[in-house]
Amino acid sequence: MGKATFSGGKLLVPDIVTIPYIEGDGVGAEITPASQAIIDKAIEKTYGGTKKIEWKEVLAGEKAYNITGTWLPEETMEAFREYLIGIKGPLTTPIGGGIRSLNVALRQKLDLYVCLRPVKWYKGVSSPVKEPQKVDMYIFRENTEDIYAGIEWNTGTPEAKKFLYFLQNEMGVDKVRFPESSSFGVKPVSKEGSQRLVKAAIEYAIKNNLPSVTLVHKGNIMKFTEGGFKNWGYELAETEFYGTTFSMVEYEHIRKTKGKESADKALAEAVNQGRIIIKDVIADAFLQNTLLSPEKYSVIATLNLNGDYISDQLAAMVGGIGIAPGSNINYKTGHAIFEATHGTAPDIAGKNIVNPSSLLLSGVMMLDHLGWKEAAELIENSLGKTFESAHATEDLARFMENSVSLGTTEFRDTVIKNL
Repeated sequence: MGKATFSGGKLLVPDIVTIPYIEGDGVGAEITPASQAIIDKAIEKTYGGTKKIEWKEVLAGEKAYNITGTWLPEETMEAFREYLIGIKGPLTTPIGGGIRSLNVALRQKLDLYVCLRPVKWYKGVSSPVKEPQKVDMYIFRENTEDIYAGIEWNTGTPEAKKFLYFLQNEMGVDKVRFPESSSFGVKPVSKEGSQRLVKAAIEYAIKNNLPSVTLVHKGNIMKFTEGGFKNWGYELAETEFYGTTFSMVEYEHIRKTKGKESADKALAEAVNQGRIIIKDVIADAFLQNTLLSPEKYSVIATLNLNGDYISDQLAAMVGGIGIAPGSNINYKTGHAIFEATHGTAPDIAGKNIVNPSSLLLSGVMMLDHLGWKEAAELIENSLGKTFESAHATEDLARFMENSVSLGTTEFRDTVIKNL
């Protein structure tokens, strides 16, 4: 079995590579084999048998708990550490004590600090917006900090009372409106965590010839956490990418010292030179702007909670989370896990109606990450052809004109036929 390795900042992939996968709970048992079948066929058709994925199942979630008595076995973590690249279906979040979220646990244990969510529209897919073709964005969501760090204490507990005492008596905080009934959470945002995320976003924009990186934040209110994210992002762009980027901080400096005409000229020259424009926007304004003028945005760099909201809104604009792929990546170690972005959907599990496109498109991202771009493009083109002909699973077909509603296996077969 061949293993991907990481050396000198580059991922090295053998022609026959082992990929650990988690089947997933609920609909995972349907979307995982369907996606694997399409991926395998695309690789075979593209490379004529010279390249191949050997799938290695590892356990997590309800299936793992039923077999091993634990939700996330150490053997699974070791497999992802060893083989670097993996893919997973949706996982049940345990109720009660233990792991807060299996998805968050995987991201934090492997320090997968980038959650990358590309969002684009496929012709034929119904959208709630007038011009979905203008939506073409790449969301870089910080994956390890912010409120997802899980630092919080429930109201009435000794820990919450101790924290309240510290706030009031050590820090002089008098703004807790209802102190005796409050729960508390801590929102850590670091310079290191912010800058490695923004660096990954800028490098992605450079590599893929994308025009801009937008820092999305609520720094107008959370001045030292989200405001810090914005400031540290600009600082990184100006120090590590000087000459390659042009930031709106530079624009404002020129405007204040030389006037608006000179600033506009400098911005126009930067665009003509192909420099990446670094800008920022308040999160709530961004959510409005993406509905009104989505074409103004390309690569998005944002914090964990903002990224959660943003990813789902943008996915809805192009047809829904059922066709939204995602990946969790550490660009410094080479570890990456690609995943379905939706939940386990137990109400439709086993009915042969679930849409496998989220996991399939995450597989496309994985192939691209492996350097097998031709196979990735083949699947994406086939999926586009399938949607354009109004063939889709029921979640999408019900909104298409003259559509043909397909079951999961029939959709799999149609995409394979269209390869």
